[in-house]
Amino acid sequence: MPPAVVLVTGVSRWLGGALAAELAADPSIGRVIGVDTVPPSPEMLRTLGRTEFVRADIRNPLIGKVIAAASVDTVVHMNISSTPAGSGGRAPMKELNVIGTMQLLAACQAAPSVRRFVLKSTTAVYGASPRDPAVFTEKMQARLVPSGGFAKDSVDIEGYVRSFARRRPDVDVAVLRFTNFIGPRIDSLLTGFLRMPVVPTAMGYDARVQLLHEDDALAVLVRATTGDWTGTVNVGGEGTLLLSQAIRRLGRIEAPLPTPALGSVGRISRRFGFVDYSPEQMRFLNFGRVVDTTVLRTEFGLVPRYTTEEALADYARTVPPVVSPRLVGTASTRLRTVLGRAGDAAAALGERWKPAPPTTGLRAVQDA
Repeated sequence: MPPAVVLVTGVSRWLGGALAAELAADPSIGRVIGVDTVPPSPEMLRTLGRTEFVRADIRNPLIGKVIAAASVDTVVHMNISSTPAGSGGRAPMKELNVIGTMQLLAACQAAPSVRRFVLKSTTAVYGASPRDPAVFTEKMQARLVPSGGFAKDSVDIEGYVRSFARRRPDVDVAVLRFTNFIGPRIDSLLTGFLRMPVVPTAMGYDARVQLLHEDDALAVLVRATTGDWTGTVNVGGEGTLLLSQAIRRLGRIEAPLPTPALGSVGRISRRFGFVDYSPEQMRFLNFGRVVDTTVLRTEFGLVPRYTTEEALADYARTVPPVVSPRLVGTASTRLRTVLGRAGDAAAALGERWKPAPPTTGLRAVQDA
């Protein structure tokens, strides 16, 4: 049975707005209510159709009045920020993600009309470390629990949703753990990173990347909203690519840097608003992450149209290459050689400045 009244948070972003537009185009759904703190762009408003936009903050208990007044029976939580810059800093980001989710769940718990709750989560809850398995399943947990940022917020959010499900066993709960989004229209952290003309990577690492096309992400969200599936599911395209392969196929130049230097580049990039990559996302660029999608295909009942390779190729159509693909390998090799020589020179210089070992039988003393 299709939902009667659906409330979608975060409709001012592309994916949330696209979901609301798809639901509004379904005549079997009575009402679609879109909620966000800022109004959608004029272009987005034209695509929302009969969606009723409500300017509201989910951190405010007044969101409960919106749910109660409209007799909402299905809530889709999409208003989760992945970047501090997009929220005005790390503190507002955490407040929106964690406190906002708590307020939304409290409102859902108090509303007897709510019968279904869908959470747009992320595979970042599995973390990224050298101890990770080759493939994560839904039953696995992070080998190294995320200590901060978007990944830590997502772990906390899933915990609150599980607690809500225990308090309201009559509500069907679906948790969708998405891999990295990519596509011609969506603006994600990874697409911003791959648009850089020279892409900094961690020297000595080549992360495995699993991608999900924006159209497949939308199809999964629509089915989760209108269907009756419950549980947690990994959502990603079939296959993987190495980060270096993705960079070359987009006509970008790879710049491998030592890990400390990569951290400095990340801080500079965030400071000047180039790419807002946080430390835990930099770890993802080191170690990568791949998830098993058997549950998605067999139990959830959806096979993504695009593989990881095909999703990247579709995105590549909208990204003009910096250099000819024929010359990418040559340019990257030359840059890698230059950086390698610079690293060797720094190491040799460090050896020359290294203090002599203490004399045998004497205790070395170092200033604190």
